[in-house]
Amino acid sequence: MIFGVLSSAQPVGDGGEAVNATAVRGALDVRAALPWLRRLSRTTPGVIVALSVTIAALSTAAGVVSAAQLDERIAHQQNLLDRSEPVTFAAQNLYAELSAADAAAAAAFLSGGIQTPSMRMRYEQALAGAASALADATAGATDTETRTAVAGLTEQMTTYAGLVEAARANNVQIFPIGSAYLREASSLMQTQILPAAERIYATDLKAVEKDQNAVESTPTAGLILLGLSLAAICVGTVVMAVRTNRQFNIGLVVAAVLTLAAIVWLVAATRMAAADVERGRTEGTERFGQLATARILASKARTDDILELIVHGDPTAIEKDFHSNTDALATILTAGPPAAKEGLRKWIESHDKQVEAYRGGDYSRAVAQAIGPDADASAAQYATVEASLRVELDRARATLRDRAAAAATALSWAPTGVLALMVISAATAVAGMWPRLKEFL
Repeated sequence: MIFGVLSSAQPVGDGGEAVNATAVRGALDVRAALPWLRRLSRTTPGVIVALSVTIAALSTAAGVVSAAQLDERIAHQQNLLDRSEPVTFAAQNLYAELSAADAAAAAAFLSGGIQTPSMRMRYEQALAGAASALADATAGATDTETRTAVAGLTEQMTTYAGLVEAARANNVQIFPIGSAYLREASSLMQTQILPAAERIYATDLKAVEKDQNAVESTPTAGLILLGLSLAAICVGTVVMAVRTNRQFNIGLVVAAVLTLAAIVWLVAATRMAAADVERGRTEGTERFGQLATARILASKARTDDILELIVHGDPTAIEKDFHSNTDALATILTAGPPAAKEGLRKWIESHDKQVEAYRGGDYSRAVAQAIGPDADASAAQYATVEASLRVELDRARATLRDRAAAAATALSWAPTGVLALMVISAATAVAGMWPRLKEFL
């Protein structure tokens, strides 16, 4: 029985020894191969093989990385045109339309119990425009914070509309509580809704700037790898000249030319795109931001213009806000459209007449100065400022989009072109060294 067990265990031992013997032979083979590889690396064939592998690997990696970085810039440029810029424009419109709705509601209230159809239409159009802009901003929002802010804004707008309708209904019946409802609605608009809309706009504007920065950034990794590829080709040319006694290797010369062409293409495409983006930034984004701020300030001032007549109290605090907003607006309009500057000047003059009449006890004349149809009244001058700013905003937006499209043209074929040049460069370098290697085979 013991003999049987020992006999059955013997093959296992033999197998283990066989495995160990194979492992030992493998280790010996590796040890024997290392000196052979070291000797080969000092020979001309070994050097040619090492150079071929190094140049081919570096050239291919440089092409792939450069193309990937260029594709990333194209993606940011496309995102700028398709998402971040339209969403920013929608957010700016959201603020303007909300403020216009508040001013229209206040003007309708000031007109007395009976609203004219045009006043009612202005309010409804502004509210519909705000809802449309809010929908556009919601569609483009990708982060949770913005979506939460938009959802809260939607709820607050519903509350605001309800307060305005309550104010209108009470005003028609000449109930004094109507003014309280309107003050509550305007307070909600000024302290919660408009600041939330302004925050959304500021966040979206940062997204535009982020995309612009990404498009005009330098593809550092790609340039480093392209430089290393060119350096490897130059080293290979020198080594081949020393080892083979030939002054030039045609394959390496062509590879160097192709690599230089790839570097020039990469630099030229990114610099041209960066120049277009920079023009879009100075003539488009920055200008757009200034004009949007001016439009916001004008909306705030117009609300102050009307609210001080609804409050029926000391206008000192509201007057301070009005002049603070118009002073800031005047500073921006120093480089703004002439029509807006002139409109602002006449608006302030009209407002001063309105305040003078209000403090003198002539409430009807103050109301007429604020919302009346006279061409010199505040309503007409504010409309001039608003229309002029809107036209300039559209121009700034068109410039921004035109420059972004030009950047896309500069980058369009660069990823494919640079990758193709570097793949051909790798193949040409290997093909140029292959005949020299065959001489030793």
